[in-house]
Amino acid sequence: MRQFDHVGIRVSDRQEAVAFYQQLGFQEVRRFEKYEANEMETADGVRINLIFNATRLQHGRNPLLDEPVKLPGMTHPAFIVDDLYALKNWLNQAGIIITEDIHRIGPRRIALFIRDPDRNVLEFNQLLAEDSPVKKTANEH
Repeated sequence: MRQFDHVGIRVSDRQEAVAFYQQLGFQEVRRFEKYEANEMETADGVRINLIFNATRLQHGRNPLLDEPVKLPGMTHPAFIVDDLYALKNWLNQAGIIITEDIHRIGPRRIALFIRDPDRNVLEFNQLLAEDSPVKKTANEH
C-alpha cells in the first residue's frame, strides 16, 4: 500500500451532514448518485466520502461506541491538525460540542474528539515531539 485514500462516513441526512463537514473545511467535489454518496475534500487534500443511506437512531447513540455490547467495525477517522488549541477555540465559537477535551494519547500526540450530527466520532490530533509537554489553557487545571 502507498497511502490512505479516504474514509466513508454513513449519514442519515445529506443536507445536514454536508453542511456540518463543510464547517470543518471539507468541500463536495463529486457526487455518486448511483451509490448514494459524495466525495468531500479539504484544501490540503484530505478526503472523506459521505454515504447517504443511514437511518438515524431514535435514541441518538452510535451502535459501535455507545452500546454495552461492542460490535466489530470502524469506530472513527483521526485527522491531523497543526494547532489543536486553535481548533478547540474554533469549535467552541462554532457551537460544536467537544465530547473529549484535549489530552495526550501516547508519546507523540494530543487529541480531542467531537461527534457529527449522526453521532459518528471524529478525532483530531496534533503531533508532538515525544518529549513535548502538553500546554494548558485557562480552562484546564
